[in-house]
Amino acid sequence: MALVPDAVGTTARTERGTRGRRQHPLTQVRGQLSIEWRAALGVAGVVSLFVIWLVAAGSTNLVPSPTETWDAFLRLWRDGVFVNDLRASSQRIAIGYGISVVLGVFFGIAMGTFASAEAFFEPQFGFLRYIPASALIPVMLLWLGIGESPKITMIVIGTVFFNILMVADVARLVPRELLNASYTLGASRTTVLRRVVFRHSLPGIVDVARVNLAAAWLMLVVSEVLAANEGLAYRIVRAQRSRAFDTIFALLIVFGIIGLVSDLFLRWLRNAIAPWAKP
Repeated sequence: MALVPDAVGTTARTERGTRGRRQHPLTQVRGQLSIEWRAALGVAGVVSLFVIWLVAAGSTNLVPSPTETWDAFLRLWRDGVFVNDLRASSQRIAIGYGISVVLGVFFGIAMGTFASAEAFFEPQFGFLRYIPASALIPVMLLWLGIGESPKITMIVIGTVFFNILMVADVARLVPRELLNASYTLGASRTTVLRRVVFRHSLPGIVDVARVNLAAAWLMLVVSEVLAANEGLAYRIVRAQRSRAFDTIFALLIVFGIIGLVSDLFLRWLRNAIAPWAKP
């Protein structure tokens, strides 16, 4: 930093610019990390979480150790209940969230493309999405009983309105120039919807499905806690009654692993079907 006199005899401050300074990759704004740095930071994050777990397990009997948690998982596996619970919960998610995604794409594309559909549906969906889906559980039980129907319906209701409105936002991002060029080249409205709007929106649709999948698992847990005789959340409730913290932690880790695998799969799917949209 240097002080130099200005034209009228006063002192002006000049500073050296920072553009030429080399920034560290860890503190660079929106910078790119090398594979080595990503691997090192990922390992450090996992190790730090594991250390916190060990410290918590050693300071209270309310948190099981990793060894106790693993033994609880092995007991569930040997008894056969884990496989049945995982199958039941996964089936409910696959059916309920699959229906939600299909409805989300259909209505979302329509609302994001046609002003008439947006004007008709958006006030309804905007109102309905603020009604807590969990508050509808007593009504669903009275209407549909205690079988699979209310659980699947709760997953649909708890996620479909978010899927619709978020897919509509994705469809609105299709450049108007692409639409005009398609019509100029003689494409019909159906062709434009199928080959321009849908394909351009496809990466965003997968991202919407990935984000809202967590809400689907949340609704599954709520429904299984209140009315179920098998499922991962049902098994947690059973373990809570007997204060089996090791079993609870084992199932919570299973939820986390399922979510991580699902997220990685949907990321891969987005990059596979739309390589041009890779971040």
